[in-house]
Amino acid sequence: MSRPPLPPFTRETAAQKARMAEDAWNSRDPVRVSLAYTEDSRWRNRSEVFQGREAIVAFLTRKWEKEQDYRLIKDLWAFDGNRIAVRFQYEWHDTGGQWYRSYGNEQWEFDEHGLMKRREASINDIAIAEKDRRFHWAAPGPRPADVPGLGTDPF
Repeated sequence: MSRPPLPPFTRETAAQKARMAEDAWNSRDPVRVSLAYTEDSRWRNRSEVFQGREAIVAFLTRKWEKEQDYRLIKDLWAFDGNRIAVRFQYEWHDTGGQWYRSYGNEQWEFDEHGLMKRREASINDIAIAEKDRRFHWAAPGPRPADVPGLGTDPF
């Protein structure tokens, strides 16, 4: 299976890959998201370390049961060859209604078919008031074209 754009990445194709990942994650469909990764993809997400698509689906299923009304924005940070680094923010609330904004960085490594074989994510959560939310598009679904990325966001 091939998942263009393929490495080596240019600025344009790396940004396209980041937006494709953002759109997939905003679908909140664990199976759809898992198909962007190799069968044996290795992950570190916060303090969890696991491997393989089945583990990815299980992880994402748990994640979106906890992180309700999830909305994500990713921006390209750096790229080289078959690697991409992104920064991201997402907002969500827990079952008690407390809203959070999560800030993070990811490092991605791709195989020659454009599938991600390694993902490392460092993430911090900050409790916010509902009135302080920034991401308001209908979800699940991709970020609309008129909602800016994080390019000029100072945090």
